[in-house]
Amino acid sequence: MENGFRAEEIDTGRPHPARIYDYLLGGKDNYEVDRKAADALATAAPEVRIGVRANRAFMRRAVRHVVGSGVRQILDIGTGLPTSPNVHEIAQEVAPDVRIAYVDNDPIVNTHANALLSRSGATSVVLADLRDPRAVLDHPDVRRVIDFGQPVALLLVAVLHFLTEAEKPAEVVATLRDALPAGSYVVLSHATGDFADRSDAQAVYNNATATLNLRSRSEIERFFDGFELEEPGLVQVPFWRPDAPVPPRSAEIGFYGGVARRG
Repeated sequence: MENGFRAEEIDTGRPHPARIYDYLLGGKDNYEVDRKAADALATAAPEVRIGVRANRAFMRRAVRHVVGSGVRQILDIGTGLPTSPNVHEIAQEVAPDVRIAYVDNDPIVNTHANALLSRSGATSVVLADLRDPRAVLDHPDVRRVIDFGQPVALLLVAVLHFLTEAEKPAEVVATLRDALPAGSYVVLSHATGDFADRSDAQAVYNNATATLNLRSRSEIERFFDGFELEEPGLVQVPFWRPDAPVPPRSAEIGFYGGVARRG
């Protein structure tokens, strides 16, 4: 048994979003069922591969920004399979004393992260579910590295679109927000159908462990309630403070991203 689950509890019969994402990024921690789903997704939404890479690049720029702004703690929920450079590597390049708690609900993610990450006191890997934000906040391995009396950067990168409206994503974000003190940040990205009909892409996830719930820009902006969006606001991920020429076809990418501060 590892972290409270048995190997047979890992669901390899259905595609999992983290493993689909890993495959699209060129990773190897995935199964045939995930690869088939990812290929179907790329057929339905041809921009998806450049989209996931652009989303990852957005995360890197945003992490450097919040750490450069003085935050020394990161709570990364929906971390996905480790992909170098990982959040702690990006953050600790800017400030070596940054502490990171990684949270994901996939036991495979948890296992790989534990194997690859330094087991120093500066990082923890937690098996928990965003749908139960209170359990995430109260988890002893989150509390071991995160002091909620000091500013925290909350990462919700490409994860909220896996919550249905019935799972009350706005309430989930509000619960997390209310645990953060002034000076904290949220880094958030979310899939959208604003630039093309992506109903076929959504259908790929109908048999996955989580459905894909596309939202409009105005719907995504509401997740920032209680925070102040930093420039340039909520934009397609390649256009959030680019540090290099944006990739071709960036205007087609169906991911919004933004960074906001709690005053």
